[in-house]
Amino acid sequence: MIRRASSRVSPVSAWPGRLGQDGRMTSRAQPPDSVSAGLATRISVGGRPSPYALEVLEAVTRIPPGQVMTYGDLAEYVGGGTGRTTGAVLSRHGHDDDLPWHRVIRANGEPNPTNPAGALRRLVADGTPMRPGGARVDLRRARWDGR
Repeated sequence: MIRRASSRVSPVSAWPGRLGQDGRMTSRAQPPDSVSAGLATRISVGGRPSPYALEVLEAVTRIPPGQVMTYGDLAEYVGGGTGRTTGAVLSRHGHDDDLPWHRVIRANGEPNPTNPAGALRRLVADGTPMRPGGARVDLRRARWDGR
């Protein structure tokens, strides 16, 4: 996680300067354009879903009832990001009633950590194969490969 600069120091002024051959500071270096994983996987632009986020959300709508993808599977399916970035997209922008957010689960078969009871109810209603005990999805039978 990237820590924010304190309110007393701006990120630009906190960025170190360049050192000359004599070891002295010569000028201020420019801060990097982005300190995130990359511009291609930003989840918001101006408070609205980024193109990457829209692609993730659209991919979630393709997961058929009774099948699931893990957060990492979803990142691989859209061709970018990680399980954490797809989780961040769903956390920030996945509250639409029409979005089957519950079909994206953890790699161990556990449902969405924010609302596990709601996700389990929806998964069972979808006919998703569950492991004995009903608290986890049976990934061998329920995992969707995107085809």
